[in-house]
Amino acid sequence: MTNDIHRDRNFCLEILKEYTKSESLLKHAFAVEACVEAYAEKFNEDKLFWSNAALLHDFDYEMYPTEKEHPFKGSEILKEKGFNEEFRNTILSHADYSGVPRDTLLKKVLFACDELAGFITAVTYVRPSKSIDEVKVKSVKKKLKDKAFARAVSREDITSGAEELGVDMDDHIQFCIDAMKNKKDILGL
Repeated sequence: MTNDIHRDRNFCLEILKEYTKSESLLKHAFAVEACVEAYAEKFNEDKLFWSNAALLHDFDYEMYPTEKEHPFKGSEILKEKGFNEEFRNTILSHADYSGVPRDTLLKKVLFACDELAGFITAVTYVRPSKSIDEVKVKSVKKKLKDKAFARAVSREDITSGAEELGVDMDDHIQFCIDAMKNKKDILGL
């Protein structure tokens, strides 16, 4: 396949920034991108395709935050911009309620990284230094047990994401921490 919009990070970044103004949502996109990109490298997959799907997985959320709209509006927008069905279905699959099965490795990776990346960010923010360099698997797991901490993050999605991907939870958490450490400057962590 030739270089196309699915592999053009600048084009995808423009779309993200056109629809997402919230700094925290932008950072979430970058955090999920970091984790998914690292998995693409680990599995020797198409790094640009994978990371751009992660980058855009929530791009419509700020404008269309309801389950009725997100990520369906985003899929329509991406279709109009020329993104193929595989790319759009990958994004749709990260929402359980979309009805799109997670039947590819990329879909499983995106789902497994989405909530966890957000949770690791939240854990980082409560560290004294607010640095991801201080975040350990043990501290993430301890905070996962605290239902009052980052209560909007689905613990069930984090658990089932690792299970669907077929990875050990501790290894998955460490892998995502390491991926986010590698991009800590862009993540502000």
